[in-house]
Amino acid sequence: MSNIIAVIWDCDKTLINGYMQDPIFKEYGIDAKEFWAENNQKQDDLCKKYPNIRINSDTYYLNLFLQYIREGKFDGLNNKKLHEYGNKQEFYKNVPEFLASLNNLFQDKAEYKDYDIQVENYIVSTGFAELIRGSRLNDVAKSIWGCELIETNINNDLVLSDVVYTIDNTTKTRAIFEINKGSWNKELHVDVNAKISFDMRRVPFENMIYIADGPSDIPAFSLVKQKGGTTFAIYPREDGDALKQVEQMRIDGRVDMYAEADYSEGTTANLWIKNKIFEIADRIREEERSKFRNSISTVPRHLV
Repeated sequence: MSNIIAVIWDCDKTLINGYMQDPIFKEYGIDAKEFWAENNQKQDDLCKKYPNIRINSDTYYLNLFLQYIREGKFDGLNNKKLHEYGNKQEFYKNVPEFLASLNNLFQDKAEYKDYDIQVENYIVSTGFAELIRGSRLNDVAKSIWGCELIETNINNDLVLSDVVYTIDNTTKTRAIFEINKGSWNKELHVDVNAKISFDMRRVPFENMIYIADGPSDIPAFSLVKQKGGTTFAIYPREDGDALKQVEQMRIDGRVDMYAEADYSEGTTANLWIKNKIFEIADRIREEERSKFRNSISTVPRHLV
């Protein structure tokens, strides 16, 4: 029985009000706008210099972070510090509490007890995985995907030096397949490329809800939607341009619904996501009841 419902979250501007790197810029006295402008300019310059080389615009910023470390602008930045920046994140209203409530949504629901239906939260981000693990999201997420960096000892100080794993807006789809097959769980020993029949996959696509903030997540929105799952977009309060973007994605069939980034009790985001989870749970329950009814043979009767 596929009884797991996966709620898959983007992070920046979906759960976090802004970008997770903002506290780093603030502490080191770096102007965030100038950093991202420099990042974009460097990409443009490289495209002109190397016209035949593809550059990943989603994760190129990691190179600039490492450059700033080498230049002393991010002096001493390592994974321990990234972890600590997790405690300095500004979440949208009720985020950790809402995700925790989803994990326990069926705990006291007697009508679903026999079906052991569970909700699991997953975070899939182009940001720093270690920073997310240092935040309150680590306590409510089943697994976290993000960019991973390792350290080098320089003058007896450990500092970030190498990128060893990246997630961009296209490879987020790989993470979704890993959730689908359960290959993120090392105990299962399942490779994401292994062939697994659909009825044996840990989380069917139709049991997924993908939640993100914008057009950059269209590959993930499209995958989940095409496979029968649910998609939901978030926009910041009073941001008219962001509202237009998510409305266009709804018109284009990319997302099923959208709402303001507020997960407090009674808000559209809170109510709609929970309602969709219950819809999925009702379908799971009915499918199991149907299997049971179809498995019952006819009772023999006396022949007349």
